[in-house]
Amino acid sequence: MARASAAYPSHPPTELVVHARSRVLELAFPDGARFRIPFELMRICSPSAEVQGHGPGQEVPQTGKREVEITDLAPVGHYAVQPRFSDGHDSGIFTWEYLYFLGAEQDALWREYAERLAAAGLDRDAPMPPKPGGACGRGH
Repeated sequence: MARASAAYPSHPPTELVVHARSRVLELAFPDGARFRIPFELMRICSPSAEVQGHGPGQEVPQTGKREVEITDLAPVGHYAVQPRFSDGHDSGIFTWEYLYFLGAEQDALWREYAERLAAAGLDRDAPMPPKPGGACGRGH
């Protein structure tokens, strides 16, 4: 998936609201930009190494995330938030710049996501395959 560039502002939002029922994160920024980012988009585009890999071409396609919820949203300094998702994923740190990028580019990100899934022969609602490491919780 595409990554944020320095073209997006890094200042904190003036509003940040978690809408649990509609599963969107609503943000407003000082420049007047306002976004409603679906939790699913945040989860499939998580900036964590678990999702993005450790380099180009190592991304792990995320599926079965349509109904994912944010169960907690913790501040990270003055520059980011760290959501905990209902599927247990909690290692992504979402900077203000990255959230602005997700909001501004969501149409393109959804298209890219659909194309990647189609190319891999995957379905958006298919469950994620089990992680290597078995039932002992290893292999994160």
